[in-house]
Amino acid sequence: MDMAYAWYEAARAMLAPARLAADVARQSLAHPSNPLAYGPYARSTTAALAMFERVTRRYGKPHFGLASTVVDGQTVPVSERVVWTRPFCRVIAFDRALTRGPSEPHPKLLIVAPMSGHYATLLRGTVEAMLPNHQVFITDWSDARMVPLLEGRFDLDTYIEYLVAMFRDLGPDLHVMAVCQPAVPVLAAVAHMEALGDTTGPVSMTLMGGPIDTRRSPTAVNGLAQERGMNWFEKNCITVVPPLYPGVMRRVYPGFLQLSGFMAMNLDRHVTAHTDMFHHLVIGDGDSAEKHREFYDEYLAVMDLTAEFYLQTVQTVFVDHALPRGRMRHAGRPVDLSAIRRCAILAVEGENDDISGVGQTKAALDLTPNLPDSRKAYHLQEKVGHYGVFNGSRFRSVIAPRIAGFIRAMGANPA
Repeated sequence: MDMAYAWYEAARAMLAPARLAADVARQSLAHPSNPLAYGPYARSTTAALAMFERVTRRYGKPHFGLASTVVDGQTVPVSERVVWTRPFCRVIAFDRALTRGPSEPHPKLLIVAPMSGHYATLLRGTVEAMLPNHQVFITDWSDARMVPLLEGRFDLDTYIEYLVAMFRDLGPDLHVMAVCQPAVPVLAAVAHMEALGDTTGPVSMTLMGGPIDTRRSPTAVNGLAQERGMNWFEKNCITVVPPLYPGVMRRVYPGFLQLSGFMAMNLDRHVTAHTDMFHHLVIGDGDSAEKHREFYDEYLAVMDLTAEFYLQTVQTVFVDHALPRGRMRHAGRPVDLSAIRRCAILAVEGENDDISGVGQTKAALDLTPNLPDSRKAYHLQEKVGHYGVFNGSRFRSVIAPRIAGFIRAMGANPA
């Protein structure tokens, strides 16, 4: 696999002239001054050329693009500000230009985005839904291919160290939301802090569709890790960053492989979506085509993960089940979930989640016996899959208000 990245870049470079030619031809054929642009042949051809250009394009890191939000019925501007930074992550604050104080306290909320191949902007809808009633921060993880080797390693232990530092720097009175993959390190970081008697940790944590105990309702993702074993993952999933990037020679799990896995899990759905977009372009249904573009511009933008982080996560979370079995360690100490006595926990799951099965996140409530039941809560959202746990109409109308109510309740009655 050491040459996989180089071959991938070579293939993209060879396709670049064809993609450019297709885009030029599409624009020429669709130009209003071209008399051929109004016939059915032209529409079909331009649609095909547009699809070819899109599937061969490199999608860069998207922007959040959240220009405003509504607070107490007032539309206010929103701006981004970096408030914490390390080589492999920065924390972005979304500042709301309030002209008057909110009618009720707005808690600080750190959204820990998944480090699983997509950028933090995948949670744009999550941030947007929480902005009206919270001071929102989000982790913006770095693309490993853009981090020079001189910056050192980044593994699961480093991830937890970063979280502990964030909690201390953004506190006190901080609430945390972990979406999918971060559920395990967030839970471990809180347990580590409470075991040390550190009272600067979060007031509450909301764990959403996270793989706390993948032995419960195992999915295809969980089964693959069990069947293949670590040697297979290291041999087939790890490659080296080529000289085109600052992280040259860093061993990574490349984003294009992760994206291939995501696409393969629901290939028929993606094929149907692209076929539908082709027809929308042919008949001139611009609104439907634009919705497709918006989703896939985000979905197809991927980042690389460091090899050590990826392999350690697979081993710890999916193969050894180290956290629920009480065998996970951090900084030379056992991660003891029974040490959690202060930080409240809300577990949120989706009924149709095919990534983290029902019960995997809820396990956090069973694994924290010394946390009072009054500081635990659970929400199972019907008729949503993994993505619907943190985005979409049911998230906005049901899940987000449920989280906001939990945060207010726990903030009003801290441990």
